[in-house]
Amino acid sequence: MAQMSAGGVGERIVIAPDTFKGSVSAREVAAALAAGLREQGSGDVIEQVPMADGGEGTLDAVAEGGAAGDWTIEVLEVTGPDGRPVGARLGTRPGDAGPVALVELAEASGLGDMDPCADPLRATSRGTGELLRAALDRGAREVVLALGGSACTDAGAGMLSALGARLLDRAGRRIPDGAAGLAGLAAADLSGLDPRLGRVRLVIAADVDSPLIGPRGAAEVFGPQKGLDERQVRQAAAALRSAVPILAEAAYRRGGAAASERVVAAADQPGAGAAGGVGFAALGLLRAARRPGVEVVMDLVGLEATIASADLVITGEGSLDTQSLAGKVPVGVAACASRHGVPVIAVCGRNSLDRDQWAAAGLEQVWALRDLAADERESMTQARDLLHTVGSRLAIDPAGRRRRADRPAR
Repeated sequence: MAQMSAGGVGERIVIAPDTFKGSVSAREVAAALAAGLREQGSGDVIEQVPMADGGEGTLDAVAEGGAAGDWTIEVLEVTGPDGRPVGARLGTRPGDAGPVALVELAEASGLGDMDPCADPLRATSRGTGELLRAALDRGAREVVLALGGSACTDAGAGMLSALGARLLDRAGRRIPDGAAGLAGLAAADLSGLDPRLGRVRLVIAADVDSPLIGPRGAAEVFGPQKGLDERQVRQAAAALRSAVPILAEAAYRRGGAAASERVVAAADQPGAGAAGGVGFAALGLLRAARRPGVEVVMDLVGLEATIASADLVITGEGSLDTQSLAGKVPVGVAACASRHGVPVIAVCGRNSLDRDQWAAAGLEQVWALRDLAADERESMTQARDLLHTVGSRLAIDPAGRRRRADRPAR
């Protein structure tokens, strides 16, 4: 659960940051800021709610903070992105309509588990499908699939195979995993898809709005980050493109024209290109709904209720930039706080937004560690100490923190 500390009479402060990637985790960010605030003996009540944007770190966020119920975290052995087994976490908790499960794709199909020597064209989402099947085995009635940090560019083929689909080449054999195997897809049989999927509400949490194919598609935009060279990007893009009509035809045989049209439409939907096309498979074939990742995580950790009674919110992420404005954690948290008239301060590793930009996003102040450090390297390696310093300065100068409009001075 979220951690709280209290002294005398003071303000109620909620610290809800994302991870500073490559430097410190969201939990460590919150703890360092809280330590700096407490050091001055301000008497503030501090609640730490580590956050994530629906990609990597989502399981950490729900396990470590929030008021939306306790989660059970299991570690299961599944197929990793390069075919080797990996240990992947699955989160479950009770829900009003039955168990809720949280599957973080990066746990099973993440770039961090990919052998550097492995062929990125063969990276698979199979392990993610195995985690989904495990969630069904545990009776889940709602599954949140957090997309982000993937190694695969397989249009969710591995995931679908793990859930019972048969993806076949021209000889009627199952295709190999990855985009390389998807290039040989000639037919698909969806009749074996786990029937329990039809009784589950599936939500994909993604901050990526790319479609499956095209100049902004999964292969073109994210392939190079996964190790694909220019030739491999073209190969992967061609495989994704050719898979759509084949899967649409299979959907027609299973569910008629409406099912087929859903697959075709899904390829162009925002989020279809998330996780190398896993978003497409979930939207088009598993009837998933897409929500912005930060909104999903806020619901999972109960952040809205926590912020509603706060006097101040401190949020942040490693880099505050134009991508942040598209719905990353600081902007999502600021939007939530604005609904309750609570001022928000952002702390980041570096800031490339001007004052007008971050003010329009609902932020009262921005503190960048880079401004306190000798160079960018120091801002990353000494991030804990610098965050502690920021917390201490905020405690010393409470006049710089605008009080929420409906609260009198205390």
